[in-house]
Amino acid sequence: MIQPAQTGLAPDGGEALGIENLSKQFGGARALDGVSLHVRRGEVHGLLGSNGSGKSTLIKVLAGFHTPEPGAEIRLYGRKVPLPIPGAEVRALGLAFVHQHLGLIPSLSVTENLYIGQLATGQDWAINWADLHRRAAEVFARFDLPLVPQAPVGSLSAVQQALLAIVRAYEDLRHATQDHADRPGVLVLDEPTPFLPRAGVEQLFRLVRQCTATGASVIFVSHDVDEVREITDRATILRDGHLIDTVETATTSHDAFVERIIGTSMAAYHGAAKVLPARPPLVEVSDLAGPGVGPLDFEIAEGEILGVTGLIGSGFDNLPAMLYGGRDGVTGRIAIGGRGIRLNALTPPEAMARGVAYLPADRLGQAGVGSLSVGDNVAMPVYPRLAGALGLTDRRVAAHAGRLGAEAGVKPNVPALPLSALSGGNAQKALMAKWLQTAPRLLLLDEPTQGVDVGARQQIWEALDRTAEGGAAILIASTDYDQLAQLCHRVLIFSRGRIAAGLTGAQLTKDTIAEHCYRSMTRIA
Repeated sequence: MIQPAQTGLAPDGGEALGIENLSKQFGGARALDGVSLHVRRGEVHGLLGSNGSGKSTLIKVLAGFHTPEPGAEIRLYGRKVPLPIPGAEVRALGLAFVHQHLGLIPSLSVTENLYIGQLATGQDWAINWADLHRRAAEVFARFDLPLVPQAPVGSLSAVQQALLAIVRAYEDLRHATQDHADRPGVLVLDEPTPFLPRAGVEQLFRLVRQCTATGASVIFVSHDVDEVREITDRATILRDGHLIDTVETATTSHDAFVERIIGTSMAAYHGAAKVLPARPPLVEVSDLAGPGVGPLDFEIAEGEILGVTGLIGSGFDNLPAMLYGGRDGVTGRIAIGGRGIRLNALTPPEAMARGVAYLPADRLGQAGVGSLSVGDNVAMPVYPRLAGALGLTDRRVAAHAGRLGAEAGVKPNVPALPLSALSGGNAQKALMAKWLQTAPRLLLLDEPTQGVDVGARQQIWEALDRTAEGGAAILIASTDYDQLAQLCHRVLIFSRGRIAAGLTGAQLTKDTIAEHCYRSMTRIA
């Protein structure tokens, strides 16, 4: 097992951000233990680690949300920063943050979102909107971004919203440090890519490089090792609150990163047999059609894991919600175990009654309720089963959720915690346990391991294999080609709302799936 390393500032590059001996404790749990981190001027610095490794705690200390333990020191361009960092002064000190959920307001215009910080603190009695729109257009032209200043943010694509959030953070930094050209600032990107297609990731990376070309530094927080290797100059790995290593990205292999993240070498995951024994179809879908999809006909056998994928806009990602009765304007028919229903009559309660479970990609917005406890989220589908003579009690809910959490490897396994307090991987394990306890006949999953670290990902894959071996039919909508190749018995490639290809057996490789997705734009099979 790799042990925590001691890391110091490399002689070249100059220091933008220096962190020494950073520790943070919550009750009896030590989230960070003497971590040191050094970011050079003008570099992209990766920050990796499993869920619960301390990445989020470190970022929250920098953002002024958490107070570190005594003995820590943080420097920006050689100047000591007061601890705890005053939240209201973070930007003025030269730090800006873009979180996974971006913090944009959909009902406001692009310009209003871009300058919202300045508008909130400005002293002007009136706002010259024409001038603000012109200034916004100049900013976007500088970054070669085709954004319309007057457009509502809610009308933008996920990629455009991510790019806007990064430009806003960079411009806020530039505005805050305009009197200190020698201190261009540090931009922290906390998991900015999980909801983006590959083309969007490449566009985001171009923007990141434009930012660092001005001298600003970027901390890139991600679970995606390949993306870290592509965009960063160096990367720091945390595990269980300890600094494990800081490495030069160009000379560190994918496997070396994974070994440092999880603490041991990990063989490639090998799921269920790629060729499913001949079994009758458990799920039969016919004449499925809806906005941007269909008509489609396909089957899923008992015990089969079926993947659906394609390029952004191809329609595959609409399939899980459609089969759960969660989309309007859907026609066609679904039969589970020979019992059929028209899809325009299917509702989520009816789908649940027929043994269908659905786990959306948005964990805290659709898949779970972030403000409710982990216990309530996990127990929700089985409340009637848990009710006793005196009704449903918190004690019974907590005990039940605690047992499921232990089986699923949720950490910390504290049912009273709000779901939003868990890391992404642990929240996903809890939500997966929520549905697996119902022994579904059809399990619908949308990006089940998005933003999940490699260790938690393997646990989730193993749980899905066991569920399929128990006879359930599973449908996974995902853009993670590697996940689909390793986990699925069959993968359907979508293009323009139709099935363009079906891959099985030796065809199930990451490269073959990617190739068919891009080729599918020119044909429909």
